[in-house]
Amino acid sequence: MPPSGSSQKDAYFLVLEAIDQGDYRPGDRLVESELAERFGVSRTPIREALQRLETQGVLTRDGRSLMVSSLDHNQLGELYAVRAELEALAARLAAQHAAPEEIRVLHDMIRRDREIMDRPEILARSNKRFHRQIHLASHNRYLVAQLEMVHRSMVLLATTSLAAEGRGAQALDEHAEIVAAIEARDGVAADAAIRNHISRAFETRLMSDTQRGER
Repeated sequence: MPPSGSSQKDAYFLVLEAIDQGDYRPGDRLVESELAERFGVSRTPIREALQRLETQGVLTRDGRSLMVSSLDHNQLGELYAVRAELEALAARLAAQHAAPEEIRVLHDMIRRDREIMDRPEILARSNKRFHRQIHLASHNRYLVAQLEMVHRSMVLLATTSLAAEGRGAQALDEHAEIVAAIEARDGVAADAAIRNHISRAFETRLMSDTQRGER
């Protein structure tokens, strides 16, 4: 348990991580006193963290209560459209600027992820680290900041598309294509590969949502 002197910044990331891990899902109410007790911090940093998350759209106010926001169909499409554009730019820049060591790390991440393909929740967390590594390899701090905003909104997706049958293996093959293009210093191919990857992920999510709606 974090110490009682944890900062407002710590409280923010603790709450955000709990949402990201599925402890709180879209529509769930967040109670300030319960969060303070759970994380072992005072209510003031929790209150400030909740206000920040509300400003960022992660939380929505319902009267006096705050709940985890939900994304409707149109918002989901808008999020993936922005993500595709920014991730494609990151891949193109990574093809120009990634250090050999960064490329080797990406290859190693794919190799290790193939060992956890049957554990979608763990693979999903590793997938976020993989994409984050590409963002950093772009060597553009402003782009990295914008991508952090996009991926913060991704925590509102209650499930991972990697849980769909066969998607884990397919996604890792797509990761390998992205890294191969970056390693070849082919920005055009890197752009195309990551756009295809995100399009497939979006399609898988839409199919999963449709199937759940039919039940």
